[in-house]
Amino acid sequence: MKFSPTTIEGAYLVEFTPHSDERGYFTRTWSAKAPADIDIVTDLTECSVSYNEKRGTLRGMHYQVAPHAETKLVSCTGGRVFDAIIDLRPGSASYLRSFVSELTPENGRQLYVPAGCAHGFLTLEDCSYVRYQITDTFTPGAARGVRWNDPQFGIDWPDRPAVIADRDANYEDFDA
Repeated sequence: MKFSPTTIEGAYLVEFTPHSDERGYFTRTWSAKAPADIDIVTDLTECSVSYNEKRGTLRGMHYQVAPHAETKLVSCTGGRVFDAIIDLRPGSASYLRSFVSELTPENGRQLYVPAGCAHGFLTLEDCSYVRYQITDTFTPGAARGVRWNDPQFGIDWPDRPAVIADRDANYEDFDA
């Protein structure tokens, strides 16, 4: 696995290194033994999948507050998604910055999202699957969100959502 820093402090693009032969390839997508030169949480205790039937489905921008803040490793196992994170940690050098990446099964990218960052995505194809490995269990009372198109974050979404939950569409502007 290759860890590439992003513009968000503590967030990484994680790319696999496939071992290929006539059958296809094999690759490790996560290991608790991270490179010594990066500081990440490796205890990802829960795994979830979201299936998104329609292109243009937007989920996000979600996070959980302490003490239930979640670190996530996000990948696309089918279809294609435009994935985004926003740093909401006031003490961070990248506070209020965003980072985006396209995730597909073919490009093998995963996004390591540190606790305190909001996460969301827009599907770019029908039948897209997003897999999350997470450090904490979902706690409804700790769930929060920010509006996907709040201009404060400057995310250049490739399209407007065709499918979005009322909750996600109606978050207030973020109050820093």
